[in-house]
Amino acid sequence: MTMTKRDLVIKVAKKTEMKQTAVMDVIQWTLDIITEELAAGNNVEFRNFGVFEVLCRKARIGRNPNDPLNEVKIPERTVVKFKPGKEMKEQVLKVVVKPRKKTAARGSKKAAK
Repeated sequence: MTMTKRDLVIKVAKKTEMKQTAVMDVIQWTLDIITEELAAGNNVEFRNFGVFEVLCRKARIGRNPNDPLNEVKIPERTVVKFKPGKEMKEQVLKVVVKPRKKTAARGSKKAAK
């Protein structure tokens, strides 16, 4: 199951007894500030939770799996990487995850049928 921003707002509002609109504003402002910092090239660190890092992936040559002889230039790009903190790692290691069902790849002919 995936937790959405709305789910988070409801949980925080219940715990804090604040109005959902106020909680939504605070969460949105927090996300906006994190995004602004990352866009400025800064890392964002929350002790025991994790670190958001801005990294630059080098340009490289890729291959089209449907036509392996065709080389594709993949340009350099900036990405955000999340590295979980110690406490998060310890809690997540306790989780038993069910394997996902295999689905047809996006854009494949099998998926179109």
